[in-house]
Amino acid sequence: MLRKTLGLGLAEVKGVPEQVLCGEYGGTRPETELLARRLRAAGVDAVADEGASGPHDTHDSDGTR
Repeated sequence: MLRKTLGLGLAEVKGVPEQVLCGEYGGTRPETELLARRLRAAGVDAVADEGASGPHDTHDSDGTR
């Protein structure tokens, strides 16, 4: 399911779940919501969550850029 959704090959997609869990794989809110919907349709308990700040976060701890 991830291969089709993300357009990745088998070798490329193997590390994606770990990257998602570690906050290293991000996307826009609509992208993450779409992915969560597709995962749920495939039987995976998934939620689009902003989660903890990851490497893609552009805000300082006080909320400024």
